Amino acid sequence: MLHQTHALTAAAIACTLLLAATPATAVEMFRFDRGIGSEPLRAGPAGVPPVPNPSPVANVVAGVAPGGAPWPVESLKVDIGYDGRIRAVVQGLVLGGTDNIGTRGGPRRIVISLFCRDAPAPGAVAGALQTIPYNSEFVELDPDGNFRLDSALTNASGATPQANCGDSIDNRPVLLVRTVTAANAGTGAPAAPGAWFAAGVLKNAQHRDDDNGRDNRGR
Repeated sequence: MLHQTHALTAAAIACTLLLAATPATAVEMFRFDRGIGSEPLRAGPAGVPPVPNPSPVANVVAGVAPGGAPWPVESLKVDIGYDGRIRAVVQGLVLGGTDNIGTRGGPRRIVISLFCRDAPAPGAVAGALQTIPYNSEFVELDPDGNFRLDSALTNASGATPQANCGDSIDNRPVLLVRTVTAANAGTGAPAAPGAWFAAGVLKNAQHRDDDNGRDNRGR
């Protein structure tokens, strides 16, 4: 009987930890359930006329430069609510290059930025990506490349993302995990979001609803 009690207690603790690690919001607008680690370079434009083997260019996304080395990410789970609340659990965000490979590269803070999209033009499936982000609070990245946050997404004026920020089909918003550039005492510049280290992959709303249905039915 004592062994059974211990087993039940262990199972209850494990379930509690699992639920605590799973992001959730009361009214969900977006759910990102996978991550893509940054790569510093991408293929350059072919040009007109096409140029064979064009030189690579910086892998800039939404006007944000990438980290100077690859940053693979093991796991990324982010929920964003219509009220602007963001809950995130990210694991294994570490350097994929340099002599500091496999580490966070020293103590650093992290921020999550959401970039919305404009409505598509007639005949198009995706609109222009906006370059003014909605940012989370700054949090510490631990030595294993893990962090979690529970805060609000706001832009420079304090507004939260609008409901027409994008969709989960082709006109998807962009979510970036970024390092925080430290404040500069000499110039008076405050700490601010810097290079991007990882991006979120948005879960299609239809698949998300299917998952919720299975959860509600206990399967």
